[in-house]
Amino acid sequence: MSKLLDRFLEYVRIDTQSNPDHSATPSTEKQWNLARYLQNELETMGLTDVVLDEHCYLSARLPTNTETAAPVIGFIAHMDTAPDFSGHQVNPQIIKNYDGKAIELGQQFTLCPSEFPELDNCLNKTLITTDGSTLLGADNKAGIAEILTAVDYLIAHPEIPHAEIRIGFTPDEEIGRGANLFDVGSFGADFAYTIDGGPLGEFQYENFNASAAKINVTGQSVHPGHAKNKLVNAMLIAAEFIGEMPSDETPQTTEGYQGFYHLKTMESSVTETTMNWIIRDFDPEKQTARKQFITDKVAEFNYRYGEHRLSLELTDNYRNMREVIEPKKDIINLAIKAIETAEVRPVIIPIRGGTDGARLSFKGLPCPNIFTGGYNFHGPYEFICLEDMEKTVEVLVNIAQLAPQTFNNHEH
Repeated sequence: MSKLLDRFLEYVRIDTQSNPDHSATPSTEKQWNLARYLQNELETMGLTDVVLDEHCYLSARLPTNTETAAPVIGFIAHMDTAPDFSGHQVNPQIIKNYDGKAIELGQQFTLCPSEFPELDNCLNKTLITTDGSTLLGADNKAGIAEILTAVDYLIAHPEIPHAEIRIGFTPDEEIGRGANLFDVGSFGADFAYTIDGGPLGEFQYENFNASAAKINVTGQSVHPGHAKNKLVNAMLIAAEFIGEMPSDETPQTTEGYQGFYHLKTMESSVTETTMNWIIRDFDPEKQTARKQFITDKVAEFNYRYGEHRLSLELTDNYRNMREVIEPKKDIINLAIKAIETAEVRPVIIPIRGGTDGARLSFKGLPCPNIFTGGYNFHGPYEFICLEDMEKTVEVLVNIAQLAPQTFNNHEH
């Protein structure tokens, strides 16, 4: 699997951070660097229909080599890395035969098993970590490396009958735009899998319903020496608002299927303070209730402090893909069988976040999510196990190979 490691190391060294403050697609020019690199690699591998469009969406096709009826399967990953932490000059560290001890990353960051117990799952494996100065970029360059290594394996082993595979690499997933301009029709797959999950065995086909609430508080500035009964401090109103939100319904207090409110960013001054909240729940009715709660809270504060003191912009981002995917049991069963065939125990859990697959599912491309082998995405503590990446490759090969057997009565 040296090709897998070499690919991954090459990809993570290419800076591809997206930028939510830029409205263009892609949001950063540097995402083109990886896209063009991958375009050349796909062409060199001999894949057909390699297309890099004007918005940095890259696609390719591996034709089927069997006459057995089977669906066209998509494998999808995203090229950008999160804007949460630096992705410039990534310098991966490779730790062979991990011994279970704390790992000094650099920059005063330490991967310690007492703080990150998931390290216990990686004993005697090869770890790839950061050097503490950047994120790693396994989210989602591991997925890209795994997809191409799996396809490379199928090309090198023509004796393995497999379904037609469509490859799709997207920009700007980390800022919620990866599916915006994804052309499901031209992609041509019957269903797909995003290779964008975490630890070994994870398989996911449900995610949060997601909404965003932008709340603007307008204050009134007066010289503090003459401010009595005149000054209105927008920051203090915002602080009061935050204090009245449910303290036990935040990301740090919830898990599993529990939803939350999360104050993501805030820009503040006496005259104007803006809070950006994200609202998450798996249950659509509970999500509706959460949106109503924050709407009512804004109205309550306007009653308390004067009409139009607070304004609210409430938008829906994506929905739980479970309602699209769960009725399509064959797609779920194929992935589970492929994971089990790789001698891995499937871990079926909800995604406490979003994925391109959620929006693609509602655009007509059912798209569950498969593990990459990575942990602690979006920061300096990010790491991944090479042996688990190899298992992902095996799972993808199994999916391609098992599909003709599973869907032998499939009609396109």
